[in-house]
Amino acid sequence: MKPRLLQHGRLPDATEARLAEHYDVHPFWTEADPAGFLARRGSEFVALTTRAALGADAALLAALPSLRVISSFGVGLDKLDLDTARRRGIAVGYTPDVLNDCVADTAFALLLDVSRKVSAADRFVRRGEWPKGQPFPLATRVSGKRLGMIGMGRIGRVIAHRSVGFDMEVRYHSRNPAEDAPYPYEPSLEALARWADYLVVATAGGPATRHLVSAAVLDALGPRGFLINIARGTVVDEAALIDALSQQRIAGAGLDVFEDEPNVPEALFGLDNVVLLPHIASATHETRQAMAELVFENLQQFFATGAVKKSAI
Repeated sequence: MKPRLLQHGRLPDATEARLAEHYDVHPFWTEADPAGFLARRGSEFVALTTRAALGADAALLAALPSLRVISSFGVGLDKLDLDTARRRGIAVGYTPDVLNDCVADTAFALLLDVSRKVSAADRFVRRGEWPKGQPFPLATRVSGKRLGMIGMGRIGRVIAHRSVGFDMEVRYHSRNPAEDAPYPYEPSLEALARWADYLVVATAGGPATRHLVSAAVLDALGPRGFLINIARGTVVDEAALIDALSQQRIAGAGLDVFEDEPNVPEALFGLDNVVLLPHIASATHETRQAMAELVFENLQQFFATGAVKKSAI
């Protein structure tokens, strides 16, 4: 008998085909009445796949009393009820490491874009402004500037390493100093923002970091500083950020994530000092394939050995 698996959210076609070969898969998104379905059939499932954006909350886990393993597509853990999983002995796999490079690339793409006004210049050309003789506004040099990292985990370290090619000085803030990090630690986030030309958010989401980047932090960053967020939208006080951008109390922002995705505040749409991406930091063919393979490998290793390949708990 194949293990019964509930698939919460789509995965790449090739991965879904592999899962179907080894598991008795039920596509949860096809249920018109998800709660009713789980009430009738939830006890059948021993495995769950999900995506970081969907997670698995307390209600879903309670409806899956036989669940033994979760394999999540992504590195975000803020929507996974890890406390319940830990208490019930449910293994939780996720997909770290394989996306570090592409997320770091996106962070620097945003940093370069908002500094050198790449997207704004593209809009300028497309509107037909160039032939009119009005010069495009001057931009900001990146090389040799100060990079302040919020978070020095797997992704934060790769972003910081990217800065070497731009001769940047790096400091970082986190709850505790990171082991073996080759950069100065700043215990005060406001002090880091005051020092930095660029403040890059690369920390976990969830209640502990909600609105960590506050109005006070943005004011410390100041009118020549830029904010880059490739972590979670909840880490930044979005209303305070909109005010700071609108009033030019910071120079600009590059955002891949938002508080209420996919709903982006319309107040951001008309601002030329912000670059907006639809949460695509890891969205390359190579990285998404590697993530999908790890989702499968986490399940396979669990049913072979009792432990997932990459554990979140």
